[in-house]
Amino acid sequence: MTSTPRTALLVGATGLIGKQLLTKLLHVPYYDKVVVLSRRSLGMVHTKLEEVIFDFNNPTPSLVKADDIFCCLGTTIRKAGSKEAFKKVDLLYPLSIAKLGLKNGAEKFLIVTAMGSDAESGIFYNQVKGEVEKGLSLLNYPILHIFRPSLLLGNRQETRLGEKAGEVLAAIFKPIMLGPLKKYRAIDSGKVANAMLAFAKKTEKGIFVHESDILQSF
Repeated sequence: MTSTPRTALLVGATGLIGKQLLTKLLHVPYYDKVVVLSRRSLGMVHTKLEEVIFDFNNPTPSLVKADDIFCCLGTTIRKAGSKEAFKKVDLLYPLSIAKLGLKNGAEKFLIVTAMGSDAESGIFYNQVKGEVEKGLSLLNYPILHIFRPSLLLGNRQETRLGEKAGEVLAAIFKPIMLGPLKKYRAIDSGKVANAMLAFAKKTEKGIFVHESDILQSF
C-alpha cells in the first residue's frame, strides 16, 4: 500500500479503454479505493471497488470526490443519436465531472480525447474533443493529463463498421508508418490504459498532452 491512501475515480468504465483501466486500478497498490460513477451497475465485486449509480444529467456534487479522476467517456454521433447528444457525453459530462471533482479537492484529472483534437477544427468530432481539452485547461487543475490516441484496437461491445475497416487498413499500412507517421498507427486500447496509470503516478504539476506515438511505448 502507499504511505498516503489515495482514491481514484473513474467515469467511462464500460468503454474500450475504461474496462481495462478499471482492472488495472483495482490491482495496483497505488490506490486504496477505486470509485466508479456509472448509470447502471457493472456487476463487479472487489474489496477496493465502490460503485456509484450516477445521474450525469443531474449530478450529486458530493459523489465526485477523489484524489485522481480518470475520464474515459466517449461515444459516437450514431450511437448518441445526434450531434447535441454526442456533445453532451464527450464535452459537457467531462467538464461537469472535472469541475465538481476540483471543488472537492481532486489533484489530478486524466482524460482520453483523440488524435487531431482541435477546438478550431472544421471536423465536428475533432472540434468537440478540442473544446473539452480547452475547457479543462482553464479549470486550473494542479495536474492535467490529456491522452490523444489514434484509432483504438480492442474488443468492443458493439460493432462499428467504419472502425473495423480502419483496423484492417491499419494492419496493412503499419509496416510503412515509421518516423513522423508513427503517431497515425492504430493503437491497442490496453496501451492507453497503461499510459494513464503510469502518468497518474507522476507528481509534476502542469498540463501534459500525450500523443499517440508516445502512448505506443506503454
